[in-house]
Amino acid sequence: MTLFSRIAAVAALTASLTMPATAHEFEAGDLMIDHPWSRPTIPNRPAAAYLTIHNSGAEADRLVRALSSAFTDVELHLSAKTDGVMTMQKVETIEIPAGGMAELAPGGYHVMLFGGTQKMIEGDSFTLMLDFEKAGSVEVIVNIEKRGPETDHSTHKH
Repeated sequence: MTLFSRIAAVAALTASLTMPATAHEFEAGDLMIDHPWSRPTIPNRPAAAYLTIHNSGAEADRLVRALSSAFTDVELHLSAKTDGVMTMQKVETIEIPAGGMAELAPGGYHVMLFGGTQKMIEGDSFTLMLDFEKAGSVEVIVNIEKRGPETDHSTHKH
């Protein structure tokens, strides 16, 4: 191996180590949507999608709606513990503060998905359209992943 080819190999290896292995980000105006994901789904059972929204702008924004052709109904929800009891409720919007972020994660805000007709397993994905008050609409890809303890959404009344 020549000196040049060694240098090229080291440079390629260094570049590959510094690049994110799972870049999964989407942009809408000043908003960056980071790593949308959902757990494996069962047909006709509610599911949830999670993601983080970063706002690099000087103005707050709001997530006002989400839609997906993979589900018959999509709602914005908040999980909260009240008097020791975990509850979930539909919310109209999710605030994304200026220069801040909104984390949609298990146990907090999330996108609730109803009426899925297909089983989705780890490695599958579906599209989700996010509508923001100021940044407009952006289509994201939600990856199906196994993460953390399973949350049972079967108690949702719909």
